[in-house]
Amino acid sequence: MSENEKQFPKFNFTEGEVLLLNKPYTWTSFDVVGKLRNSFKPLKLKVGHAGTLDPLATGLLIICTGKLTKQIDTYQAEEKEYTGTFTLGATTPSYDLETEIDKTFDISNIKEAQILDNCKYFIGELDQFPPAHSAIKVDGERLYLKARRGEEVELKSRKVTISEFEITRIELPEVDFRVVCTKGTYIRSLAKDFGEKLNNGAYLSKLKRTRSGNFKIEDAFEIMELVNHIREIKTEEDFK
Repeated sequence: MSENEKQFPKFNFTEGEVLLLNKPYTWTSFDVVGKLRNSFKPLKLKVGHAGTLDPLATGLLIICTGKLTKQIDTYQAEEKEYTGTFTLGATTPSYDLETEIDKTFDISNIKEAQILDNCKYFIGELDQFPPAHSAIKVDGERLYLKARRGEEVELKSRKVTISEFEITRIELPEVDFRVVCTKGTYIRSLAKDFGEKLNNGAYLSKLKRTRSGNFKIEDAFEIMELVNHIREIKTEEDFK
């Protein structure tokens, strides 16, 4: 939806709103929450997000305000859809572009049929290991902090379910995909595992969340257009 076509509903932020936002590249999910929270000042309003997106990912971020922050866990638990790109022939410690390439592999013998057939191994219930560079807490500390210090951490697998996984473009070394999965699925780990199943390497080079439950990216606001709208209506009586 273009900016000219965008029509804002009449919000009641205190009673509670579910806001759909397109998270910008390199922004953290907390950055988005903070930007919105600041736009409400001097009104002190509860604001929270329902499902973290990595800084290098873009796409749908669900924000709840006011009394609807109590529903965050419900929204967070819903099925997710992502699109993105794996880059074959190399790996990184973070499984994405956050860290530099540490290993390279020859991809000259990989056939398109192998790539397409590889998807079948990742559909259904899987035991998945999270990346060492993740926000999961171990002994009260985020894993990525331990990883950045070079500490070895024993990772524990967890059950995730991938209901749909398809390849949408192959232009080696890039492979585009679409995946539908349960909460807690790490697409970065999927990239790593996808490369290993090909007896090769892969990392996640692009990721966009396109759906969460029944909420779709097509219905999302850009963060600054919503912030500017909030600033414009702050003095109106129905804002509170």
